[in-house]
Amino acid sequence: MSVEVEVDENDLAEMVEQVWEAYLDPEGVSPLMQTYDEHQPSEVHSSVSITGSWSGHIVYASSLAAAKRAAAAFLAMELDEVSEEDISDTLGELANIVGGNVKAMLPPGAQLSLPQVVLAPESSARYPNTERISGVYGLWEGEPVSISMWQSSTNTKEEGA
Repeated sequence: MSVEVEVDENDLAEMVEQVWEAYLDPEGVSPLMQTYDEHQPSEVHSSVSITGSWSGHIVYASSLAAAKRAAAAFLAMELDEVSEEDISDTLGELANIVGGNVKAMLPPGAQLSLPQVVLAPESSARYPNTERISGVYGLWEGEPVSISMWQSSTNTKEEGA
């Protein structure tokens, strides 16, 4: 049995802000500036799946430049020291952190998958039978970044059954 998600746009925005302040901008000098543009481009993305009491995905997507900047901030490195593996590890961890926060707000029985990272553009085809239900979209030092929630369509089918 799947339930309606209890995490709304404001909850997600608060989670993203907390992650941003804790890991990517602890000094408060480079916040994520929201654009509310859910169609902004991305070059890389990572995701975690949630199954059980709710089924869906949490997706972190950004430009490669923003991903490299995130890895440098997250790992306390200089930009020119960041490798592709560092970017992949950081993107996976960011999706995992936000996904874990979302999971904590769901009814018992939700499980979080290991993160998947694709250093390629986000595609809705990657999340078949899903619908984007909320997201935080913005620019970080001029580069696009988004964190979105995708709900499996099986959630709504089960409710109507």
